[in-house]
Amino acid sequence: MSWLIVAGFLIFFLGMMLSIALHEVGHLVPAKIFGVKVTQYMVGFGPTMWSRRRGDTEYGVKWIPLGGYIRMIGMLPPRPSDDPAKLRSMSTGPWQGLIESARQASLEEIRPGDGERVFYRKPWWQKVIIMAGGPSMNFLLAFALFAVVLMGFGVEVAQPVVAKVSECVMTVAEQEKGQKCTPAHRDTPAALAGLKANDRIVSFGGKPVTTWDDATKLIRSHGAGPVAIGVERQGRPMTLTVNLIAQDRPSIDDPTKLDKAVGFLGVSPTTALEKQGPGYVVGVMWDLTKRTAQAIGNFPQKIVGVWQAAFGGQARDLNSPSSIVGAGRIGGEIAASSIPVQTKIAAFLQLLAGVNLAIGMFNLIPLMPLDGGQIAGGLWEGLKRGYARVRRRPVPGYVDIAKALPLTYAMAAVLLVMGTLLIYADIVNPIRLSG
Repeated sequence: MSWLIVAGFLIFFLGMMLSIALHEVGHLVPAKIFGVKVTQYMVGFGPTMWSRRRGDTEYGVKWIPLGGYIRMIGMLPPRPSDDPAKLRSMSTGPWQGLIESARQASLEEIRPGDGERVFYRKPWWQKVIIMAGGPSMNFLLAFALFAVVLMGFGVEVAQPVVAKVSECVMTVAEQEKGQKCTPAHRDTPAALAGLKANDRIVSFGGKPVTTWDDATKLIRSHGAGPVAIGVERQGRPMTLTVNLIAQDRPSIDDPTKLDKAVGFLGVSPTTALEKQGPGYVVGVMWDLTKRTAQAIGNFPQKIVGVWQAAFGGQARDLNSPSSIVGAGRIGGEIAASSIPVQTKIAAFLQLLAGVNLAIGMFNLIPLMPLDGGQIAGGLWEGLKRGYARVRRRPVPGYVDIAKALPLTYAMAAVLLVMGTLLIYADIVNPIRLSG
């Protein structure tokens, strides 16, 4: 089974490399369309493993497969008092020196004839489109992968067909403890009424039932008391009278909460794969996007838990963040599991889709060096110029993102530390699907 784990890891790893490559394509294509000179398109960091030059751009793969980038000339504008074609001496002060050093390095990339091909001179909306292209590609990939799973493979949907009749009535606490039925427990209403496995529920209290959700809502809203349930048993229709009881049950909308005194029957449904439509995919994407945004908001708190798991030996939370190493290990577990091959493929695609969604959302955080920092700069430039136009004032200069470089380097250091911590935790105390 170990070779399956390795194979699963490699398959997921290749999927991530393709995702990174396409993320950078999302930046590259609009940059070239808008006439920005792109000198490099690289997947990975560190020394170059392979590269080939076509036109102005060097395309290649580097040895450290933890990201990628495209290099556009003129990312940082010159100071308003500078001639863009000339360099000036570096200002004093540690932070100012850092800023001016980076500014000069950016200007040194500009060659004769490149004046209109620099990034900073492009209209603000073109800058936003170029920088948003990467995250947008991640969102597009996530949607496409979820669509393949939900529309091609389908999802498990509960059917209004009885899979099992519960023998006795238990509280939620007893069920969580795995307690078995005893003579002290009373029989469930379903058992007393004679419901059996494979019975299809077709009506409840005279109202038609076509889905398990229909049945659940009608049962819960009825409360305690007798009610007629229409079923089909081996193709024959029949009506059973069931005396429901009231019980506290986990909420349908939020299983962590309890609904008080809802109707209880005592059956569990069968499930079947059902292919969904585009609207369902959109709904799933919207729901997962909201959850991902909440997870990013809770990221600092989750990192504390990762630290405790890595160095304190505490159990790793299944919902804690993980690195590409951790996600790859989950891919390995999926490959080595005993589930059907079709289910493995669907699980792989969903894992890759979820990671792409998270990468896209994380990159939209409006801080440098993330894409969101450049997007925020472009939007701010557009807002300033729009305001000046309305007020009939002189057009303001380009937004000088170089001033944010000290914060950028600090943010990069934080990301490096957190990334290293996640990789270490995923090695010594990884998230395990099998527990």
